[in-house]
Amino acid sequence: MRIDEESEGVSASRNHLVFAYYVTGHGFGHATRVVEVVRHLILAGHDVHVVTGAPDFVFTSEIESPRLFIRKVLLDCGAVQADALTVDRLASLAKYSETAVVPRASILKTEVEWLTSIKADLVVSDVVPVACRAAADAGIRSVCVTNFSWDFIYAEYVMAAGSNHRSIVWQIAEDYSHCEFLIRLPGYCPMPAFRDVVDVPLVVRRIRRSRKEVRQELGIEDDVKLVILNFGGQPAGWKLKVEFLPPGWLCLVCGGSDTQELPPNFIKLAKDAYTPDFMAASDCMLGKIGYGTVSEALAYKLPFVFVRRDYFNEEPFLRNMLEYYQGGVEMIRRDLLTGHWKPYLERAISLKPCYEGGINGGEVAAHILQETAIGKNYASDKLSGARRLRDAIILGYQLQRVPGRDMAIPEWYANAESELGMGSPTCEMSEKSSLMNSCTEDFEILHGDLQGLSDTMTFLKSLAELDSMYDSDKSAEKRQMRERKAAAGLFNWEDEIFVARAPGRLDVMGGIADYSGSLVLQMPIKEACHVAVQRNHPSKHRLWKHALVRQQAEGKNPTPVLQIVSYGSELSNRGPTFDMDLADFMDGDQPMSYEKAKKYFSQDPSQKWAAYVAGVILVLMTELGIRFEESISLLVSSTVPEGKGVSSSASVEVATMSAIAASHGLSISPRDLALLCQKVENHIVGAPCGVMDQMTSACGEANKLLAMLCQPAEVLGLVEIPGHIRFWGIDSGIRHSVGGADYGSVRIGAFMGRKMIKCAASAILSRSSGAENGPNPDELEDNGFELLETEASLDYLCNLSPHRYEALYVKMLPESILGETFLVKYDGHNDPVTVIDPNRNYGVTAPAKHPIYENFRVKAFKALLTSANSDDQLTALGELLYQHRSQVLRIKATRFTSFRRTDNWRTSTNKSRATCWLDSN
Repeated sequence: MRIDEESEGVSASRNHLVFAYYVTGHGFGHATRVVEVVRHLILAGHDVHVVTGAPDFVFTSEIESPRLFIRKVLLDCGAVQADALTVDRLASLAKYSETAVVPRASILKTEVEWLTSIKADLVVSDVVPVACRAAADAGIRSVCVTNFSWDFIYAEYVMAAGSNHRSIVWQIAEDYSHCEFLIRLPGYCPMPAFRDVVDVPLVVRRIRRSRKEVRQELGIEDDVKLVILNFGGQPAGWKLKVEFLPPGWLCLVCGGSDTQELPPNFIKLAKDAYTPDFMAASDCMLGKIGYGTVSEALAYKLPFVFVRRDYFNEEPFLRNMLEYYQGGVEMIRRDLLTGHWKPYLERAISLKPCYEGGINGGEVAAHILQETAIGKNYASDKLSGARRLRDAIILGYQLQRVPGRDMAIPEWYANAESELGMGSPTCEMSEKSSLMNSCTEDFEILHGDLQGLSDTMTFLKSLAELDSMYDSDKSAEKRQMRERKAAAGLFNWEDEIFVARAPGRLDVMGGIADYSGSLVLQMPIKEACHVAVQRNHPSKHRLWKHALVRQQAEGKNPTPVLQIVSYGSELSNRGPTFDMDLADFMDGDQPMSYEKAKKYFSQDPSQKWAAYVAGVILVLMTELGIRFEESISLLVSSTVPEGKGVSSSASVEVATMSAIAASHGLSISPRDLALLCQKVENHIVGAPCGVMDQMTSACGEANKLLAMLCQPAEVLGLVEIPGHIRFWGIDSGIRHSVGGADYGSVRIGAFMGRKMIKCAASAILSRSSGAENGPNPDELEDNGFELLETEASLDYLCNLSPHRYEALYVKMLPESILGETFLVKYDGHNDPVTVIDPNRNYGVTAPAKHPIYENFRVKAFKALLTSANSDDQLTALGELLYQHRSQVLRIKATRFTSFRRTDNWRTSTNKSRATCWLDSN
């Protein structure tokens, strides 16, 4: 409805309305669902102006009407694909900035004028952000129709690109906040930018011809198994082969290139083929997940074999819906590309998809849009615009979900009391007692003590439930989480299983100064990672079907295989399972290089997480000469929040290495174990972190701060936390990654600063030594020569005192420098884990200054903690924390509440429920 200050009412009657429908430039899926809504609006007698970058035929092949108007304009770019299965996050942000941010003022001016010229009654967006703002500027109501929003999608990309791109996400959220309400489609992501929501059924294109008619047209008998390959663009250089399909199968190929040659058992469909008819005529579909493919697969009860799309953040929610209705089978990318399709296709045709919901979302949405255009109010007035905007901007971001919580509810709405674990002591004791009794029923403790660790008790209980799940063949188990089903088939329950526990950590003081050699103060947290490991002779190893088929296809006798299941995979859209032959770690008779391993795990970003786990094996092979002759099964379960700066990766590495060491009888000291885990992260994962995370996880103790001098990893002792002091770690909502762009560039800047300081010290020393009358005593303080000699060979930036930095070097360092300029003048920065990009500007002054002053602050903080209790003590500690700036912490003068113990524990269990072996490091 047009809002006109000079007159009330609407600009058109119910019988003839004008809609402006904006369509995102992100793939055909949006255009095809828009077609269904537009078709119903036109059938109702209304004019629809579609603003899109999609080809005309997508709309005109479906709708032949003079009431359809197509305006070819691209106002957002969606997600830029690096290849058919991977989104290029940096390119996506850069392209969006080029498309929608830089020309924003002219876009708004043009759209307001155009909306006024067509006398639009309602603006509809799927899901172009600027359309909502343009509508508001033109005084026209707007509605969004979507299952995701771009603020949610781009929020994850910002972590890789750096915080300077954060304004893009904020602007998108603000644009959406002008929308009156959201028509939300099934399989939706969290979208807090929208105040009001109306849910509708699936929007699905109708079928024109029957299964029998399509098969007759293609000359395919009804008993022939037919798979439709629906990729919307195939991997470059990929060649389909006859042997990809099981005998008696045929494959219909959508979106194949004109020059693509196909084997005789593959049939190329025309580019304008009406895909729904061919889907309904098939027995299953193979492709990548998108709204169109998932909704139509569910509607036609077509089993869907899918391959993950990396950094496509809409996918987890669609995948959850697909799997909930028992319609999905995940295929590993490696098996897609190498043609090991058989086990997945056979599994797919055994499924019984059970979606029984509505498929008339297009009609329902069109009715709501029509009613809104003539004046009906679907929005409530209970929340102000400021509240709407606040909720939108909170996505700073990636919303984190936990099992049992509605994915539509942001976690910051959760009850603070439960988040802080302030439940009734009586309830806690009762719960622990119940868990302890349960554990002793399921397992016999052979060695050690549970120490009251309720999370370890819970993990052991979950292992016992996996055993029961594997033995059960009840239909109810079909709806179990895929991760748990995979884990249930992971172990031989008659044999020993070893379990290790490692906590995350809170960075109290020291921060990213660890790689510059600073003193750091770190505290283990109660959240921890558990890893269960079992070793088996290859002939006894229970392989997943696709791994077994792969070995059989290669004509191999049983060989050692590594299989991993990771719980919580949906939180970061990673694959829940990983498997590889252990022989793949060998390059001839030697372990492969770390560089080759890094490339190996980077082939499929959805499984790159396995580098943190499997990388432990390669490091043990390389550094300690260990050879693994048996198969290994691993289950990883962590409660350490990911992307929150509390060392989720280090806890995984430490727990994994502890469990593997225990299961193979290796004796590794906690310090050495931490240093080995750092090699995993630096050289195989490729994250340039220091060692404090791993050291804290391996060596820390509850209720104490671990004091460590990172030169490279010298534990100075444990600092007792006074009873009147309590530390809080507050989640800022901003995701963190040591592999992110900001972290790496800051580290490079610090190492550049060190190199410049060393060169400057050498130059001063050379000038002073070469003076005719000897050194000028006015230029040098006491012991000046000795200090300059030390600074000319500075191993760690933190060994430079603040007063020397201020007196001699601060004015010599540039605020920033181009990588190429630095390399020409200084040759290199002498950091083994980062590489300078010649075309990038790096900050130098700030990254170099921080660790020099931070080391001084940490020393002062440590001394103050042990000083007399006073208000001055707390004030000084708070001031040092404020100066620290790299963490948001709160220090309170209050009674300290105890944390759970955080040692690492190793456990083994077997089927007899009579063996549970525990040992603390």
